[in-house]
Order: sequence, then C-alpha cells, then structure tokens
Amino acid sequence: MKLAVFSPALADRSLEDMLIFLTSHGVHSVEMGCGGFPGTAHLNARELVKDSKKVEEVKQLFKKYDCEIAALSCHGNPIHPDTKIASEFQADFEATCKLAKMLNVDKIITFSGCPGDSKDSKYPNWVTCPWPDDYSKILDWQWNEVLIPYWKKAVEFAKQYGIKYIALEMHPGFCVYNPETLLKLRNAVDPMIGANFDPSHLIWQGIDMVSAIKYLKGAIYHFHAKDTALDKENVARNGVLDTKHYSDEFNRSWIFRSVGYGNDDKYWKDIFSALNLIGYNGAVSIEHEDSIMTPLEGLTKAIEFLKKTMINEAKPGTMWWA
Repeated sequence: MKLAVFSPALADRSLEDMLIFLTSHGVHSVEMGCGGFPGTAHLNARELVKDSKKVEEVKQLFKKYDCEIAALSCHGNPIHPDTKIASEFQADFEATCKLAKMLNVDKIITFSGCPGDSKDSKYPNWVTCPWPDDYSKILDWQWNEVLIPYWKKAVEFAKQYGIKYIALEMHPGFCVYNPETLLKLRNAVDPMIGANFDPSHLIWQGIDMVSAIKYLKGAIYHFHAKDTALDKENVARNGVLDTKHYSDEFNRSWIFRSVGYGNDDKYWKDIFSALNLIGYNGAVSIEHEDSIMTPLEGLTKAIEFLKKTMINEAKPGTMWWA
C-alpha cells in the first residue's frame, strides 16, 4: 500500500506548491481531481485534453518531485434526471478518460450516479426501503432501464482510452452505496468496475469494515482514508439517517473526521490488515472533509497517523517460522 492524498483538500495551492507540501511530508502519490464534484483547481480535464504541451508540463512537474498520479477523479452524476446536469458530468467523465491516457494513468474514480424515479423526474431519487411497492418499482426502473445500460456504455468508452479500473465510491445518495450494490453493478456490467473503498460512508451505515473488505476481495481498486465519528447520544435519539447540514456538528448523528479522530488505532490497523490479507496494494488516499479541523492540520495529522498504522509491504509469501 502507498500513502496518497486526494488533491481537493489543497485546492488553495498551485499544483507545484501542493507537490512541494506533500513530498516534504513524505507523500509521493496523489489522487488528482480533474472535474465533477472534486473540481478543477489543479487539473482541468476538459481543457488539458486539448493541449498536449500542458499535459507534458504536468508530467514533468510530477517527475520533478518524484511523485505519481494514483488516479484521476471526476466524481459526478452522469445519469442525473436533468439532462443538462447529466451532460456536464458526462463530459467530465469522457475528458477524464482521455486525459488518463495522456498521463499514462489507468484508474479513474467516480460515483455510480442516481437517476430520478421516471423519465419525467427533475431530481435524483435515492431509494432506501422496498415498501410501499412504489419504491421497489422505482429501483427496478433505475437499475434495469438507466444504471446498468449507462455503465455498459461507459465501460466500453473507457476501454478505448486504456482505462483498466473504474473505482466507484460507495456513497449514500447514489445507486451504489454499499458492498452489495457495488457487486450487483459489477456483476451486471464488467469486472472493470470495482470499489473505491471509503470507510467514512460505510461506518454510519453500520457496516463492519473487515467483513466488507473480505467480501469485496478482488474488487477493491482504490481506498479513501477518511473517518466518521458517531455521536452516540444523537444516534440513540434519532438513528443514523441524518439530513441536517454537515456544519451542524453538534446536533448531527455523525460527522466526517480525519483518520484517527472517529475511530482508534486498532480500528484502522484492522482495516489495513484486512486489506493486506486480500492482496490490496494500491493507494491509501487521504480525503480531508473534517469540518472541525483545517485541511492543513487534518492532512498533517492524517499523514502521521497513517505512517504508524498502514502496512506498506505485501504480506510475506512464506512463513519462516512454520
């Protein structure tokens, strides 16, 4: 496993200044946002694919600081029921695939997306229960008429540009939000689709990380190092489905935290042991979305925490003691 950082946390710095900061802290791998929700502060895929000279400058800058691009990220909702919104996310996805080829990157990170409840919808409709029967009908339409057909086409498009891995972040609000739905889409479409395993979105759903990692053996293509803290008192009163704004930390049932501030060392050591056990040797990419800690402090603390808890080498091939 290799320590990395997801670039939006340092959006206030230039690309070079970001690389200087990260490498000075021992980080030599970056997950680069280049469109969609992550923004284009450092890389704008739609612009760069039109300028091979600038792409070469980006490559040389990473080489200068002995840094690699772990993946390109364009998280979005290309199946949004508003066709204008969907087309913007789709354009970001396509440009990201093209830019990946130009940068010799074979992995992109995004969301599965979520459509509405019909062709006439204006907003996405994330279904969380099977009854009344209307909801089951919505799910059937979303998956069979929209989600699966879209990703079959998207995978074929990505293959044209040398993409080997599409890592979908399992995120509530989208059709793929847990291990089961990730595998459902993967099995229906193509093994190119795998997981961006982000514990922060699974913790509050009550999912056991070690069990989920083992369940997804062979299908985890990327990993986000982000924590979640549950407020036991608020959960006891209101459960974990919480629509209050993320800034209302005091009253929310849960909030995102920097690694180590939601769960302890043992929790994260168990995660990395499970990842090593299934043979994962990719990036461990720090995503900073801690609303009570600045990006600079959050990243610095996360880097130091992960240096102590990550397993950097593959599990031994032989047991010399047995």
